[in-house]
Amino acid sequence: MKLALFNDFQLGVIVDDIIYEIGSHLFSRFHQGIGFCPMVQLIAEFDTYRSEIEKKLHEYPAYALADVRLRQPVKKPGKIVAAPVNYVSHQKEMKVEHTARGLGFFLKAPSSIIGPNDTIVLPDPNRRFDHELELAFVIGKTAKNVKAENAYDYIFGYTGLMDVTLRPDEMHHEERCLRKSFDTFTPMGPWIVTKEEVADPNNINMVLTVNGEVRQRVNTKEMICSVAELLEIYSHIMTLEPGDVITTGTPDGVGPIHDGDVVSMEIEGIGSYSVRVSLAPNAAVLR
Repeated sequence: MKLALFNDFQLGVIVDDIIYEIGSHLFSRFHQGIGFCPMVQLIAEFDTYRSEIEKKLHEYPAYALADVRLRQPVKKPGKIVAAPVNYVSHQKEMKVEHTARGLGFFLKAPSSIIGPNDTIVLPDPNRRFDHELELAFVIGKTAKNVKAENAYDYIFGYTGLMDVTLRPDEMHHEERCLRKSFDTFTPMGPWIVTKEEVADPNNINMVLTVNGEVRQRVNTKEMICSVAELLEIYSHIMTLEPGDVITTGTPDGVGPIHDGDVVSMEIEGIGSYSVRVSLAPNAAVLR
């Protein structure tokens, strides 16, 4: 199943070129305040709702996919857990000693997420900001101390993610989570593909382009820590909850983005999307 948030963060199921709005029917009894995300609610109770969705899908309001605005598929997850240096090629590119097995993880601010066709806003005209292409997976049920062999029982589905990064330089050595948590620094989408439709997340082709130029191209079989191993590591440190986003690291080819660029990514079997890049109107030198 292919699930998305669209327009005013309505919940939809995508079939071919049609999106069916299911959230208003499923969750009309909920108080849909500022913190409510219909995708997270669906994920948490998917086993309950799945058969109803499949049986009644064509009874729900339907829209042409081309006529709606896709949003980030999780409005604001509880946490975004990210793998640093999870490809050997990126380790060599960055000239660092340790990989995800030693470095563990870093966290990104949930407020940094944006969706397809949104805009990455660069906060400083004098610093370097890079794109990073990544496969992400979404947690389906509460996971604590999970063994790798059981990891897929706790995964809901997969999506694409760009990890935008402020690079350190000779004068600046900010912590990784600071450099990656600016508003708009986590484009995500275009939707979530549920796990049964992805035969092997550790064997997926991905590509990222900037203004049509290929910058990054990789198969996830080159990851150092597999999807299952990452879930095992992280769930032994923290409790993972429905809707949490785990992003699996970037390959080599990381490069700068600038005002006016269009950054696009495509993940085999999942989908593609683009975002624009703009310099903040009040951009100033970061101290």
